[in-house]
Amino acid sequence: MSGPLNYGPDSGTDSGSGERGVAAEKVTGIVAKQLLDDGTAPESRGRTVIEDVVVTKIAGLAAREVSGVHSLGGGGARFVGAVRERIPGAGVDVAQGVAVEVGQFQAAVDVSIVAEFGVAIHELADAIRENIIVSVERMTGLEVTEVNVTVHDVHLPQDDDEDGDHDGATPARVR
Repeated sequence: MSGPLNYGPDSGTDSGSGERGVAAEKVTGIVAKQLLDDGTAPESRGRTVIEDVVVTKIAGLAAREVSGVHSLGGGGARFVGAVRERIPGAGVDVAQGVAVEVGQFQAAVDVSIVAEFGVAIHELADAIRENIIVSVERMTGLEVTEVNVTVHDVHLPQDDDEDGDHDGATPARVR
């Protein structure tokens, strides 16, 4: 077999994985596969299985990258996430608020978010959708058939103050 693994036309970059003889080219969101030197398709020499958890983590990280996303998940999931973050050594659950269905060639993603106050929610949803599609398709080669975004809440700036220390008792609203 010959040559390094190439990504894109004339890239000349080696994947560093030690695999040889496969050239792949990204064409309008679909990975076009070329034949190996012996005329066989790479997938005829084995199969690749991408587990749901992989797509879930990629989608969760991609959604968090979008400016205007305060957090992922609904009320209960956010509460559990907040408790988890306070435990030393426990990190953020990147899968929180994300559900996926993964087939052999396609994936569908459902993501639940809390938006920052002041952002245009429809534009935020579009940006989340686009970032998830690009990330999942680029990293896995799966076609993303749909990304459903559910906005559970809007985070207000004064919501941060409620979690902080108070200087005294809250005054009564009625006497």
